[in-house]
Amino acid sequence: MTIRTRILLVYLLLVGGGAWYLVAWTMDTVRPRYLESMEESLVDAANLLASAVEAEAITDGRITPEALHRLFDPAYQRTLDARIYSIRKTNVDLRIYVTDATGRVLYDSDHSADEGKDYSRWRDVRLTLAGDYGARGSRVDPTNDSSLVIHVAAPLRVRGAIIGSLTVGKPTRNINELVDVAKRRILWAGLIGGALVILTGFAFSVWLTTPIARLTAYARAVRDGRPATLPRIAGREVGVLRQAFDEMREALEGKRYIEHYTQTLTHEIKAPLSAIRGAAELLDEAMPPDQRAKFLANIRNESARIQQLIDKLLQLSALEARKGLGPTEPIELANLARTVLDSLTGTLHARHLTVDLHAPAAVTVRGERFLLTQALANLLQNAAEFSPIGGTITLSLAKRGHLAVVEIDDAGPGLPDYARDKIFERFYSLPRPDTGAKGTGLGLSFVREIAHLHHGEVTLQNRPPTGCQAVLTLPV
Repeated sequence: MTIRTRILLVYLLLVGGGAWYLVAWTMDTVRPRYLESMEESLVDAANLLASAVEAEAITDGRITPEALHRLFDPAYQRTLDARIYSIRKTNVDLRIYVTDATGRVLYDSDHSADEGKDYSRWRDVRLTLAGDYGARGSRVDPTNDSSLVIHVAAPLRVRGAIIGSLTVGKPTRNINELVDVAKRRILWAGLIGGALVILTGFAFSVWLTTPIARLTAYARAVRDGRPATLPRIAGREVGVLRQAFDEMREALEGKRYIEHYTQTLTHEIKAPLSAIRGAAELLDEAMPPDQRAKFLANIRNESARIQQLIDKLLQLSALEARKGLGPTEPIELANLARTVLDSLTGTLHARHLTVDLHAPAAVTVRGERFLLTQALANLLQNAAEFSPIGGTITLSLAKRGHLAVVEIDDAGPGLPDYARDKIFERFYSLPRPDTGAKGTGLGLSFVREIAHLHHGEVTLQNRPPTGCQAVLTLPV
């Protein structure tokens, strides 16, 4: 499991779990809060109606049922058309019943259904007649919670004495519909909030892990020998880690560079030094002048080879030590190619080689002119040395998408299978087909470093039926 996934899961567990608990708790408490608000309103209604009954329906200290019917029945005969959010109310659904001091029902707004019955056992009537707050919640259908009816009672008094009770009952079916609407809104808000939490968590995990991913890519590029620029990363702790990576890269590259170059340079110089030593020892002996001249020529040639190797190595070392390009300029590749071909006129003429330049359209890149000149010269020099005498080299320039492509085709023997994965290694060189001599093995490494500095790439591959193709790609 990746660090990004772990951070996201922990974030969702903490923040998402807390948010879901809050939504679930809110949905569970919506209905009780509605019912509490409803009960509070019924307390006001019961006391207001009780005051009206005390003023209009009590005669000589007794409650008059006929007066109660005159007082309340007209309200239940009214036609309503009230739109309350999602509820359409067309009639009064508030039930009113009045009892005497013994709990016997004197008036019932439900078509006088329970008049004469004893309600003294009901909690609202019993507690109110005793002088306490009386209320109850009863289900019409004991198995259906939506059939709940809330009853709240108020005492009827004459000169301070309780002579009866008035109860108002309100069914909760309309409240249930409002609760369902509220729950749906809370659920949608929770889902939208959850999506935002997930997106925020993903962005948070990406924000935390991106510096690690960029540093990992940088470390792998250093490992593979590819050009890599240390990423700029915000944050003091990550900045310290970034600096540590850079210091580690410099230390590792320096150590590896010294070890590798010491070994390879020792190996490459050993052969010419042995040849020079052998020739020098033989020169101490008496020999014909022609043989002496031959051994002296060998010493000069091997000394030149060592000098060439050291010069190339110094150039490559300086190039590898660079972290970026110097001053750059727009370079038109066709003009650059003609300049390089002019500098190689002697080499091409000596081997009777012809170069066909194909540049159907102008292709311009931005880079260091000197380095790109060296890269193109090395590739053309390599193609010339492996081409048969009197052969033709094809140099093609083209633009493909956002890349400038330089292709150099020769008609030489091509790359042997065993050399395909080693051809860009330092000091690795193949024998020239006509002389059997090897080069320094640094030319193609030099070209690859120049390509990487320009954020490009160079490849070498065989082309049918014979020959080799070098491809240099650079961003336009």
